[in-house]
Amino acid sequence: MKSFALLFLVVICGMGGLGQNLKPKKRSNGEVINFRTKTKDACTMSMSGDEEVKLRIECKSQGVTYWCEFIGKPSVCRAFRNNPKIYWNQIAMELRKLPHACKSTQVLKITMCQKAPSAALMKQIAAGMEPEDAADQIKSVQKTSTSERGAGKSSIKKILKPPILPLIKTTQRNQGSENETEAMKLAREHCWESLHGFCSYIIGIFRG
Repeated sequence: MKSFALLFLVVICGMGGLGQNLKPKKRSNGEVINFRTKTKDACTMSMSGDEEVKLRIECKSQGVTYWCEFIGKPSVCRAFRNNPKIYWNQIAMELRKLPHACKSTQVLKITMCQKAPSAALMKQIAAGMEPEDAADQIKSVQKTSTSERGAGKSSIKKILKPPILPLIKTTQRNQGSENETEAMKLAREHCWESLHGFCSYIIGIFRG
């Protein structure tokens, strides 16, 4: 009875170990790897998919963003199934040696899966380039034009502002000259010729 119980435990432990071996290894789906090319382009490599894996590479270089996408079935490669993380790290190491991560990389080849079927190769399917986002530059231009318009309006207002003070001074001068003329007329009518100046002065004072 004891030998039977011991044999039963051995069988259970063996099945547990076999179950652990049959568990799938951790997938690399959704993993992101950052690297820099030979010319110091800052790049990001991301993977998605299960059997057919899609690899996307995005890089920034001197105000320009370029990208490329690859598709393949690396699970066909036995070494990839054993450790996918090493597979992607080897691809990143190969891309670090290039001045441009998306040029001259129509097919990504590494020594890890050199003997695998051709379906395991990651083949480039798309590539592109996008300029740096100019939203901030547009906003700054709009702010500059708005400030210039505001300055133009204020300058126009300053120019069109009527010169009130000079007009007041002019009217005062005109009134003064009219008073002097009337005072002189009265002085000529009521004073001797030799006292015209004195009389006009006195009359002008009284007339304000």
